[in-house]
Amino acid sequence: MTNNVVLAPETAVTESIVVDRLRKSYERPSGGDLTYAIDGVSFEVPQGKFVTLLGPSGCGKTTTLRCVAGLEQAQEGRIDLGGQVVFDAMGKRYVRPEDRPIAMVPQSYGIWPHLKVIDNAAFPLRYGRNRGRAKDVRERALRMLDQVGLAAMADRWATQLSGGQQQRLAFARALLCEPEVLLLDEPLSNLDAKLRAQLRQELRSFQEQFGVTALYVTHDQSEALALSDKVIVMNKGRVEQIDEPQRIYARPRSSFVADFIGSANLFAVQHVSRPGPDGGVVAETGIGAVLCGESAPGARGGDGGFVCVRPENVQVRTAEGERPALSDNEFLGTVASSEFLGDRLELVVRSGDVSITAFARAGFACRPGQEVVVALDPGATRYLPD
Repeated sequence: MTNNVVLAPETAVTESIVVDRLRKSYERPSGGDLTYAIDGVSFEVPQGKFVTLLGPSGCGKTTTLRCVAGLEQAQEGRIDLGGQVVFDAMGKRYVRPEDRPIAMVPQSYGIWPHLKVIDNAAFPLRYGRNRGRAKDVRERALRMLDQVGLAAMADRWATQLSGGQQQRLAFARALLCEPEVLLLDEPLSNLDAKLRAQLRQELRSFQEQFGVTALYVTHDQSEALALSDKVIVMNKGRVEQIDEPQRIYARPRSSFVADFIGSANLFAVQHVSRPGPDGGVVAETGIGAVLCGESAPGARGGDGGFVCVRPENVQVRTAEGERPALSDNEFLGTVASSEFLGDRLELVVRSGDVSITAFARAGFACRPGQEVVVALDPGATRYLPD
């Protein structure tokens, strides 16, 4: 696709990013079948929102981001940015990266070591697409550096900054591009855990302060859940689920999402009843019949699927007497392991051939080999059809 075009003036829109049925393939070295890095990816990002592409390595999240940036061209699909079509495979339309209303913060920050901090920040004002409108370049750059806490270091060499300071500088430079969309490719991955947690709070604060739309790529679940208005979970080039962080965690639609986000117990289902009016089902599993208070979309009576319950929704009590009385969703088991994690214990209980992970209070008295009763909260137990 060779048609390079320049964007027309923007019209009023509510979506900053619209990606529609994007497909990008790579030919295998042997010349065999095509391998799709992204396969039918579609999503929308409203103006001013922070949306994250989340998934394991090789799922297609970075390829998707690079297609939005114009650094990669897909074979099929369409991309709109700020109400303007920047890519349309059928219409043979392609807008160059430098003409798209974007700024990008790469994983390595892209800080030039031969320039001082002020010159790194001012680069888009001097050489970017808005350079003709840039006035008082140094003053504007200093104001931005002040907002990210780097004004006192403006005349230092960029190599004299710490990793966290370089991340702030990269973000300041991106904002000085005055982008419609800010693209961030795992910008915190090179930092230690404590600094990463601090800077993700700053990053979200800056994004909200400037009102810029952000599309963020990460494989870190905690980053995605903490930062995002919505999370797009990807797997093998496809979108598994798009939802708010709380719903992604509490109401996964597939076993992949449940397993990838946080910690989850997944019990294989031999047979499941038809969902009732409230969405609940009874599932036959390796630990017995489990009452699930809700089902993922597409659930039907029959065979297969998984029961999903998070460890914090599993209660454990010591077994009293030779044959303790069991209620619905209660099962007898044996403690296989117990790990002290400071604020809680992480227990693994064996019930038949099934392992159940549960969280208990730090002072809970139990030891490996001890018999216990595990209780699954029906309201937080979910049936997944795949």
